[in-house]
Amino acid sequence: MALLNVSFACSPHVSNPHPRYSCSLSLCTTLQVPKKPRTAPRNLILLSLGESASKASLLALLSASLFLADPALAFKGGGPYGQEVTRGQDLTGKDFSGKTLISQDFKTSILRQANFKGSKLLGASFFDADLTGADLSDADLRGVDFSLANVTKANLSNANLEGALATGNTSFKGSKITGADFTDVPLREDQREYLCKVADGVNPTTGNATRDTLLCN
Repeated sequence: MALLNVSFACSPHVSNPHPRYSCSLSLCTTLQVPKKPRTAPRNLILLSLGESASKASLLALLSASLFLADPALAFKGGGPYGQEVTRGQDLTGKDFSGKTLISQDFKTSILRQANFKGSKLLGASFFDADLTGADLSDADLRGVDFSLANVTKANLSNANLEGALATGNTSFKGSKITGADFTDVPLREDQREYLCKVADGVNPTTGNATRDTLLCN
């Protein structure tokens, strides 16, 4: 970029009784070259990138080690049942009777002989769980996911299963279902036929007969 400097000066002639002024005009052109921005040395940039990558790798390794060391950090039970982990756990014989377990996550857990009598399990998940011999009598099981679950020899007496899911290989073989309400439960035909052979009673909450909710002939 060029800059133009202009100067103008006048001086009187001393010897002249009627002084006149002599003036001069000077021009000066200055060429300014813009300075280049300073950049960090290439090796310094590479060092900074290396440090960032090392920190990210260390963080990932730490997270993985925590996961392997304590599986509880990976899965926390949903619903209001504190923060106790109930997914993928061995909860054989555990007493959950009378508790509020809405939307609780019991996926893939072992719940043999567990006690859920009178519990509120609305929307809970027992996906692929083992509920062999569990007591689910008088429980609110509306909207519960029993997909792929083993519910054999369980006690479902007077339980309300309206809208529950029982897809895949879910089995209720050997279970007590007196007074249970299976309204809108999508059962496999072989499971429906089996349950109709042992169905009886009326659900005390909904007033529906078990056989009617199973669409038995």
